Amino acid sequence: MKRIWLSIAAIAFLGASNVHAAECQKTEWEGVPMIACEVDVSTADLRLFHSTDQGKLLGQFSAVNELAKTEGKSLTFAMNAGMYHKDRAPVGLYVEKGEEQARLVTNKGPGNFGLLPNGVFCIQPDRVDVIESRTFARSRPNCEFASQSGPMLVINGALHPRFLENSTSLYTRNGVGTSRDGKKAVFVIADAPVNFHRFARYFRDVLKTPNALYFDGNISKLWWPAGRRRDFGFTMGPIVGAFE
Repeated sequence: MKRIWLSIAAIAFLGASNVHAAECQKTEWEGVPMIACEVDVSTADLRLFHSTDQGKLLGQFSAVNELAKTEGKSLTFAMNAGMYHKDRAPVGLYVEKGEEQARLVTNKGPGNFGLLPNGVFCIQPDRVDVIESRTFARSRPNCEFASQSGPMLVINGALHPRFLENSTSLYTRNGVGTSRDGKKAVFVIADAPVNFHRFARYFRDVLKTPNALYFDGNISKLWWPAGRRRDFGFTMGPIVGAFE
């Protein structure tokens, strides 16, 4: 009954009208505390951030918030949005304000990023999508902002084929799923260690997002001032944020 209730609540959550740029809710999934933040791109200003126009790395949510203030706005939600090298340069495709700053990578490689299929989080002027990387390479949508990461969590309603239900690889993790109509993105952070299989099932079975992408683990961070959450610490690479 608890699982059924969570599913009903999540469906209502995905269908609710937004009051702020992002609506966040705390839930629990199979004993794991989760925070899910929904952004409706038809009304919210959702962007990716890495560096200033002068090339200075932002690296922290507070820096993105200061940038928002220069536009007379406030940052109501933010999350780390993809993997990065030691110098904080993005791993894989990264597009900001329509400008490609790092190229798409479609070949198998080491680590979670190279655990194919991986994917791209793409923000277009009128929609938002998670797209498997090789599909993205063929279609090349016109993303105003894009961040490649991996692995995919959910691919067209199916879990990533390499995920094991009883895996003992447990980390705090974060990722994003998108609605079928491309109007909403739901960003999730697990507030306790969880394996890939369970984390992916939350997107598939509770949030009902047909496609979802893993952003990172262990250093997963969230900015949600309304919920008294302003994570800091490690300097990050790509950051996704919504302005009010």
